Amino acid sequence: MTDAGGEGSNDLELIARWKNGDEKAATELVQRHAAALARFAVSSGERSEVDELVQDTFVRAFASIDSFRGESSFRTWLFTIERRLLIDRRRSEKRRRDRTEIQEDDAATEYDALDTVVADETQQRLQRAVERLSPTQREVFALRVGEGLSYKEIADAVGTTEGAARVHYHNAMRAVKEFLDE
Repeated sequence: MTDAGGEGSNDLELIARWKNGDEKAATELVQRHAAALARFAVSSGERSEVDELVQDTFVRAFASIDSFRGESSFRTWLFTIERRLLIDRRRSEKRRRDRTEIQEDDAATEYDALDTVVADETQQRLQRAVERLSPTQREVFALRVGEGLSYKEIADAVGTTEGAARVHYHNAMRAVKEFLDE
């Protein structure tokens, strides 16, 4: 996401410096974008190993940095990579769950962890409302509300059209409002 401070152009400069062997440039890119990636992962439903997911996102990004063409912001490109990693994880977890039965106390442990993180009642209701959204609506909602991305950037990150991103966001907002009004 570019801003008046020129974050996008700074990212391009840092990428160029990193390609030329400046390790500090990679560190700056990680420091600049890691928190946003972690927020996106959590808002997309990831509850464990968020740091590992963020690290895997950067590893994959740096390994394929030559494929970054700059058509979107570096942050949007990172969100796209992280989203693909999340999808891969979910598929892998589903296959694993299909092979082994989940124990009842496993679900309670995850709920307890979420309950500890989300202490405020209003936040809990909002979280429940967001959890009811479809995966695509949840991603679009998180990128728009949590990260402030434009519909164009969301469309790039999620792999859809700008119009579809708007519709998903509108439907997500309506669903969240209806849940909160219950």
